[in-house]
Amino acid sequence: MDITIHTTVLPHDDPEASLAFYRDVLGFEVRSDVGKDKMRWIVVGPPQQPGTSILLAPPDADPGITEDERRTIREMMAKGTYGWIMLATPDLDETFEKVQSHDVEVVQEPMDQPYGVRDCAFRDPAGNMVRIQEVR
Repeated sequence: MDITIHTTVLPHDDPEASLAFYRDVLGFEVRSDVGKDKMRWIVVGPPQQPGTSILLAPPDADPGITEDERRTIREMMAKGTYGWIMLATPDLDETFEKVQSHDVEVVQEPMDQPYGVRDCAFRDPAGNMVRIQEVR
């Protein structure tokens, strides 16, 4: 089999803030932006990886979920426990400094983990955990 990762999905509750984070802070390119107001589906990705994308999507757009499920999703997003993604960079300290220079929530400064990686963590505007790992 030849399977690759094409797109992963993260929720957003403020498309403009999420767009600004992924485009302006992380430097991702915008590949598509459809819908309007809070009902927007925005696809972003690293310019050097045209085949890998993140879909920033409204979390309660699925008509199959109940109001209780919508409430749970909103509560989890508010706590920062709903969505997360792991990114990689060859220079973690430089990347951390660039990201930190924007108005972002730092969760963890760069550190060596006991399981063998060096990483840091931020929250995006929707509360999603964004971990950045150094590729050695």
